[in-house]
Amino acid sequence: MKMNEKTYLSIEEIISLPTLSGTNISDDGKNVAFVKKTANWKDNKYRNHVWIYEKDNGQSYPLTTRNIDSTYPVWSPDSRYIAYLSPVGDRDNKKNQIFVKSIDGYSGVQITDEKEGVSTFKWEPTGKGFYYVAQSKESEGITKCKQPYGDFHHVGKEYRNNSLYYIEIEKEIQNDKYEHENSAVYQLTDGKDFHIHEFDISNDGEKVVLMASPSPNMGDNINKDIYILDIIAGKLEKMNIDKLFRGSVYFSPEGNKICYSASIREKDYYKTHIQDSTVEVYDINNGERIQPLTDVDSTITPLRWTAKGILIRWQNKTNYVIGLLSEDGAVEMLSEKVDCFIMDASITRDGNYISYNKATTNETFEIYLGDTKITNENSFFTGKLKSNRQIISWKSSDGLEIEGVLSTPEEFDATKKYPLLVVIHGGPAWASFPIFSDCFNEKYPIEPFIEKGFIVLEPNYRGSSGYGDEFLKANYRKLGIADYDDVISGVDKLVDKGIADKDRVGVMGWSNGGFISAFCSTFSNRFKAISVGGGITNWSTHYANTDIPYFIRMYLGNNPWNDPEIYTKTSPMTYIKSACTPTLIQHGEKDARVRTPNAYELFQGLRDMEVDTELIIFKEMGHSSDQPEVSVALMKQNLMWFSHYILGESMKDFRDL
Repeated sequence: MKMNEKTYLSIEEIISLPTLSGTNISDDGKNVAFVKKTANWKDNKYRNHVWIYEKDNGQSYPLTTRNIDSTYPVWSPDSRYIAYLSPVGDRDNKKNQIFVKSIDGYSGVQITDEKEGVSTFKWEPTGKGFYYVAQSKESEGITKCKQPYGDFHHVGKEYRNNSLYYIEIEKEIQNDKYEHENSAVYQLTDGKDFHIHEFDISNDGEKVVLMASPSPNMGDNINKDIYILDIIAGKLEKMNIDKLFRGSVYFSPEGNKICYSASIREKDYYKTHIQDSTVEVYDINNGERIQPLTDVDSTITPLRWTAKGILIRWQNKTNYVIGLLSEDGAVEMLSEKVDCFIMDASITRDGNYISYNKATTNETFEIYLGDTKITNENSFFTGKLKSNRQIISWKSSDGLEIEGVLSTPEEFDATKKYPLLVVIHGGPAWASFPIFSDCFNEKYPIEPFIEKGFIVLEPNYRGSSGYGDEFLKANYRKLGIADYDDVISGVDKLVDKGIADKDRVGVMGWSNGGFISAFCSTFSNRFKAISVGGGITNWSTHYANTDIPYFIRMYLGNNPWNDPEIYTKTSPMTYIKSACTPTLIQHGEKDARVRTPNAYELFQGLRDMEVDTELIIFKEMGHSSDQPEVSVALMKQNLMWFSHYILGESMKDFRDL
């Protein structure tokens, strides 16, 4: 390479690209807090830090120091203070606690001291304290609450579930001498058979709405219910709503209604069918329910109920957009409908000011205050070549239209045939997007692939989100088989256009993308190389081992004992005798979602068929990596694998990485 010649991002640079999230705007509309995640190579950790943007001086600064993580920023009702979570404790046993800091600059004051830490919290509407969720504890020693917080004294053991707590804080915390040990802490819910996922507080501070399940186990996610806690009376009431819930729950400004994301049909229907969802509004006083929108994608999620309507976010094909929803179903768009991916958004109580985290095509995320961009993370690409990401479409074998993201080099030659790599997203109810962010792909190095001479296709196969309910449910009882048709028809489209070499095609993916890649490995001879990451290989054994067996029943329509044929038909291992493609298998040792027997079974089957294969088990890794060095190893292994089997390059031992 010549001196000063531009290059694409290296694998280490991809991992180093900062990720922004968790934007939160102060209620006066003047300040924005957000979280920036970066890779700390020295400690081999990802670090999260809250940043503050002050509109008056137009400057941003980090709230905590380099070695002190901070997340979940929330402004006080009077906009004078910022609360956040930060870990406290011994080096190997740190737990998140609530801290408060003034924007005037004094050091953060610790508010809580929960043994197992705080998972989420909200300010009390007047700023006098915090409601927060933490692990339930034994009743002995718990303060017996008096009005206005009710009489909640519980007797029992310590539960694995969590509880809602309230902690009072001093009226003035403008110094560093606040003592959390002297604060009154009240337990407001019993943790027995009650695990809180989301909650909100009415504007008058008299009621709390909670979304809770019987336990923290993933299998109980389908058993969530909504409860209203009357703070004054100390009464907890379950709402009569027979739906599957997802996302958050919020009070109306008047406190007489709530909104949430819920399944369109009753709960029992989804025991054997794929869930579709919409926003629902529930009147607490009379039990009336309405669904203002029925023709918007199931990704729709409420973010806050303001004086001007409900802030909602939903996916529109490869865009994520926001708008204000009124109860009559009218939507006022607050973002562009195309070329716009909004990760999260925050709006003031009056609905007049908004901040959001947005990426556009071929860019990474930036934070905006209204229409003003207040960060400059895309400067990371200065002096670098960038792949060009565009949306293409094709028809699958049954005529269903499929979209995908095609990444090509900066100097793309449409008359040339390129080796093609297919990267398949997980989910399946997710999608690939034409933006730069490692939060969507921390395992497959798109830019180094492009620099090697590949082009990359990321198909949004049937079952992907953002394309409407019918598309979302189009792979029902067709997993693997229909997915393969969607993938291979996209490959054929690029081959027919003359830009892809049909004899040099590889495929890879993680989770459900790993399942489809495993299906390609055993079902097809069309590929030169394959990588299976955290993938399902046998639905029957996976059903008995995963933490979400209900999810499989939704997609296959039954359990393996009652319908073994559908489990056999859709499992990659069924077709192992026809396997012939060199296959790399990567898996996390601690993966509870897709356990390692899936990887071992495919590996043994491929070896028995005398197919070139490598199995890499990453110790201490779950379903995804939380260490930069592991992310680098994952990417380098995939880069080596496809460069060797498709480009003919030599390959080092993966275990040296």
